[in-house]
Amino acid sequence: MLRNLPAVPPGFVGRLGELAYLDDALRDERVVTLTGAGGVGKSRLALEAADRILRAGERGVAWADLWPLRDDRLLVASVADAVDFADHTTNQALHSLIDWLAARDALLVLDSCEHLVDPCRRLVARLVAACPRLTVLATSREPLGVPGEHVVAVGPLPPATDAVEMFRLRAAAAGTPLSSPADMVAVARLCARLESMPLAVELIAGQLAHRTVEEVELELGPRLDITADGTLPGPPRHRAVRTTIGWSHELCAPAERLLWARMSVFREPVDARTVRLVCGGGPLPADEIDLALAGLSRKSVLSHADGEYRMLDTVRDYGRMWLDRVGESHESADRHAWHFLGMARDAQDGWLGERQASWYKRLGSAHADLCAALDHLLSGRPDDALELIGLLTFPWSCCGHLREAAAYLEDALALSAASGPVRTRALWALGITRVLRGEHEHAGRLAAFCRDRAELQEDVGGTLRAAYLLGLTHLLLGRPMAARHEVETALRGAGGTAFTSAGHIMCGLVRVFALTAEGLLDEARREAEELRRGCAARGEWWTRSYTDYQLALIALFEDRAEDATAHALSMLDGKRHIGDSFGIALGLDLLASALAAQGAGERAVAAYGAGETYWGAVGHPQRGTPELGPVRERYEDTARSLLGDDGYEQALLHSALTDPETILHRLLDGPRRGF
Repeated sequence: MLRNLPAVPPGFVGRLGELAYLDDALRDERVVTLTGAGGVGKSRLALEAADRILRAGERGVAWADLWPLRDDRLLVASVADAVDFADHTTNQALHSLIDWLAARDALLVLDSCEHLVDPCRRLVARLVAACPRLTVLATSREPLGVPGEHVVAVGPLPPATDAVEMFRLRAAAAGTPLSSPADMVAVARLCARLESMPLAVELIAGQLAHRTVEEVELELGPRLDITADGTLPGPPRHRAVRTTIGWSHELCAPAERLLWARMSVFREPVDARTVRLVCGGGPLPADEIDLALAGLSRKSVLSHADGEYRMLDTVRDYGRMWLDRVGESHESADRHAWHFLGMARDAQDGWLGERQASWYKRLGSAHADLCAALDHLLSGRPDDALELIGLLTFPWSCCGHLREAAAYLEDALALSAASGPVRTRALWALGITRVLRGEHEHAGRLAAFCRDRAELQEDVGGTLRAAYLLGLTHLLLGRPMAARHEVETALRGAGGTAFTSAGHIMCGLVRVFALTAEGLLDEARREAEELRRGCAARGEWWTRSYTDYQLALIALFEDRAEDATAHALSMLDGKRHIGDSFGIALGLDLLASALAAQGAGERAVAAYGAGETYWGAVGHPQRGTPELGPVRERYEDTARSLLGDDGYEQALLHSALTDPETILHRLLDGPRRGF
């Protein structure tokens, strides 16, 4: 079951009638769109409604944030990411997404569609036509126009009750509790002038740290009265929000206003260190940023949770407008892109160390900002874009962004005139995307070309990476001797030890795979164990998990079922650490075989069923090196014989109806895990 929702903040106020209405609408309608002005609370209402459905446990829920998208190029990819589909196919992206969602009973929330109304209309129409159990809940400032769309207009909070309660709660959170009758009367008058718009209420409540309610009313009231007479265009509710944001901006200190503008460049929540690195400089020294962050948080311009700062898109739009006015838009985008290129370089440098898993998580959480950096670099510095996507492709291929990596690589290779190691690495990265999509021959040609280029450039790292890719394609095509020859030749030329570089360790892993496939099990086991010990000592997970994969396979070939189970569980634990859906699918197949060999038929079938779901999540039938196929077949037959035909089918059906992450958790963290 899909369980992909943002964290639901506490303190939801009112809207019980709207929630009850949405409960019914989301049961009866296929497409429901919440419309209303910016700042009226559409996203918060959608989040609360989606959370109620998820807590009921009757269907899956997925949330796609669309506001970071500047156009529709990554629309399908964003939805695929939201529904946990790591597309490794060569089909059209939308066709693959539809195949994944076709039989799922789920609610898909598309938040902030107003800048992508036409593409969202086309996407939603295709999805609901092809996926009969899918419901879409959209938020937008205007309807999408999908046939059968059920539009729900979201209005402001009732001014005398819910708006006043929200004001009171937000003021208390800002350190200014309100309780006297005079205060509450002033709050009620102020909420009425603010048209009870939730964003306006939150921003004004955030100003009470240094002002009384009466002072706020005196300062802001005349502005609201003037704009209500028509000084600003648009309906009163729109004007109330714009006026409130503008007034909040004026009340900020100069450093806070500049930071507000500069932070509008971010797409994802960011920590203070990142803000200091990207937004400091000139009239805003880095050592003043923490103070400015605290001020913007008190004023509700930023929300602060789990050590990160986030800006609502309506507030961000205002900041972006000021960034244009002060003439810093291009410079800020440059600084932003340069920072995330530096992050990718650091992640590459730290790939073999104890922070490998944390780097995978950081790159995953910064995905929208990395895409924004790539878009900016492609428009003016394509050589840097080529370097960035060349560095990102390998981790992205593990974390569900394979199709995006391939698309960015193709664009950057077309636009960049760079030569040398940067281009060779990008071509190698393109080969990685091809091999993971099953295009082995194409990947092999790219690998051979990269090997020749790297040798001419005397690029030892490039030569090793190319040998790894070429060896991998040989393995997948059933040519283990050719794979071993390729990597052994590269390793002899490079010198060094197994852990000298990422290229060394990757080639060593291919050698272990090849030895196993050739039946040289003693040698394969010794080398795999040595490689595993080195990885464990360094805190490295990617290679370690694949050594466990090989050790489990070798143990099955040698009829050591208990050892095979322990290594398969360890492999899955490693893949879970870095979020590798493809590796989890492989590991579940191997674990199922090991459990069947141990006589644990029900657990084996549970692993098989969860594995099928994970294979579906990458858009492929079962994959892996050729020697795994006969192992699967043998032990599927063993599991069937243990349970009988009826018992096997019932257990498989139960597994198919259970959330695969729940099964993975039980298999890994249950009492019988062991090692």
